[in-house]
Amino acid sequence: MVVGIVKIRIYAPWVQSLKEKRMIVKSICSRAKNKFNISIAEVEDQDLHKSIVLAFACITTDKAHGDQIIDRIINFIEGNTEGEIILIERDCQVY
Repeated sequence: MVVGIVKIRIYAPWVQSLKEKRMIVKSICSRAKNKFNISIAEVEDQDLHKSIVLAFACITTDKAHGDQIIDRIINFIEGNTEGEIILIERDCQVY
């Protein structure tokens, strides 16, 4: 079993309120869940309206496949937000 875990920090300078940020986070999370069948959530900076920190996890049987899935999800998130991705922390472990 291979578990892929990723944390993405996104800077969103146009966001003016926490309500607007929550709408963006909810949209990204629900679309990624539906498209890739992953677990995804906002994990940090919930009270900062210009910073979005998302983490997601996926499970597969092969490390190469896990890396491929992670790359596809990161590209999906990049393509579905106007924010600048500042940091990506990723790990794909075999258990």
